[in-house]
This record gives sequence, C-alpha cells and structure tokens, in this order.
Amino acid sequence: MLKVILCCSAAMSTSLLVEKIKNEAINENIQIDIEAQGINDIDERTQADIILLAPQVKYAKKQIEKLVSPIPVAEISMRDYGLMDGKSVFSYILNHVKQEKE
Repeated sequence: MLKVILCCSAAMSTSLLVEKIKNEAINENIQIDIEAQGINDIDERTQADIILLAPQVKYAKKQIEKLVSPIPVAEISMRDYGLMDGKSVFSYILNHVKQEKE
C-alpha cells in the first residue's frame, strides 16, 4: 500500500485534493493511504512513501526534508493544486515513488 501525506498550512485546502487522488487510485486499482496534514503536524515520527507540499508551504521544503529524511518530499505544481487535478497529482506520485525505488 502506498502511504502519502499532502501537507499545507492547516490541512484544510488539501482535503478536496486528497479525495480526488483517492478516486484516481480506486480507478487505477491501487491501494493508497493518503491524508492531509498541516505543516506543524509533520515531524521526525512521520511515516510515508512520499510527502507532497502544497504551493503555499513550499518555502519549508528543505526544513521538512531534513526532518523526515529519507522520505522524499516533493512540491505539487501550482497548476495542479489550483485546478485540484487529482489525476495529474496521482500520476506524479506514482512516477516520483517509482523513481525513488530505482
């Protein structure tokens, strides 16, 4: 099962995107455990295959990478986030996790 965390300021704006990504995973028959968390909820105990940052918290990428290493941390594109494009973000997740495993 793929474990994904979407991180934003307070985990409110990413909730809709989480649901859209879950629907894409169902369509692709891929099991996913995905949740939205606020930036202050991410710490050294965080467990995930990947952490995705919403555009409004991308300033904290280096800090989060140090905190959760070796978990990969990536940014959601502003376009995909603004459009709440679950299909595109889900594809990005799969590609990024695949690259990390290679």
